[in-house]
Amino acid sequence: MSKNEDIKAIDLSEDAVYVVCDNKITKLDSPSTGFGKQEVTWQKGKPTHSEIKYTQMLF
Repeated sequence: MSKNEDIKAIDLSEDAVYVVCDNKITKLDSPSTGFGKQEVTWQKGKPTHSEIKYTQMLF
């Protein structure tokens, strides 16, 4: 690890998804209903967009 790299701490007791790109860490939003999925779009080898889809329980 070089001197220019930062070390970030994350809370391992919290369920979450993170994306690391260009030395920055971003926590993705979770589906608001608690059910769903997160899709990450990559372009030229880097994550560029995330899409959050949720599922609604009917019964």
